[in-house]
Amino acid sequence: MKAQKDPFSSQDLRAFAHNYYIYSIMILWEASQSIVEVGEMLELDMTEIDSAAVVGASRDHSKYGYKVLMDLKNGGYEAFAVNPACDDIEGMPCYPDLYSLPKKPDLLITVVPPKVTEKAVIEAKEIGIDKIWMQPGSESDEAISYAEENGIGVMHHACIMIFRHEGVLEEGHRP
Repeated sequence: MKAQKDPFSSQDLRAFAHNYYIYSIMILWEASQSIVEVGEMLELDMTEIDSAAVVGASRDHSKYGYKVLMDLKNGGYEAFAVNPACDDIEGMPCYPDLYSLPKKPDLLITVVPPKVTEKAVIEAKEIGIDKIWMQPGSESDEAISYAEENGIGVMHHACIMIFRHEGVLEEGHRP
């Protein structure tokens, strides 16, 4: 029986290792840029936030719309669920849009597709919300630009739950 030839040559393996190394460096560089960007965006002291609206709140426990809403509620914040597809989430009323909220929240958090975030940012401006957190995957260049052009502080490419538990709480202070 003839031994089978290894399908990968040592040259193939070296090329793979080199490409993997370059890819790893690119990922680390991109991550470091995100960290720098976060520091240059909205200065947010969560101790000054009493209420937040979560656009994209969900009943589904596996979705971040649910996790963010419950994290805020369990953290002692007045949390408003915003989702036109449901009436309540675990006994909390769910509002169809920002216009329907009983009061203006201190912070808007988006956990929706970028096109929905773009609409939410317009609503936020119209009702006077001046701080928006766009969860990863919900941001778009258009939404970010609109917020910035209209004097709305915006945070993006970062998770509110990680920020709340491990991030910067006050300027220059890390817990």
